[in-house]
Amino acid sequence: MPTEAERPVSRVERILAFMSLTLVAVSVLAILAVIIGTGFGAGENDGFSRGIWPFIIVLPAPGLTLGLVLLLALLVVSWSRRGRENKRASH
Repeated sequence: MPTEAERPVSRVERILAFMSLTLVAVSVLAILAVIIGTGFGAGENDGFSRGIWPFIIVLPAPGLTLGLVLLLALLVVSWSRRGRENKRASH
């Protein structure tokens, strides 16, 4: 069975992949931190309004949104590269 030649991943694709993965992972960790913090009583007596908690509470909304946008950009870049490679291979 012939093997297809390995296509090198471009730097842009690698950066987009790691950025989207990092943003989604940090957002999920922030959600878990809020859940765990609430379980330990951090929200009692206005505990979420001090320190780093306001940032942790707000982080998932823009983080997940931007992660999705970066993932879509990765798909577009990957599809366009593969389209160019297929055009070159067919000629």
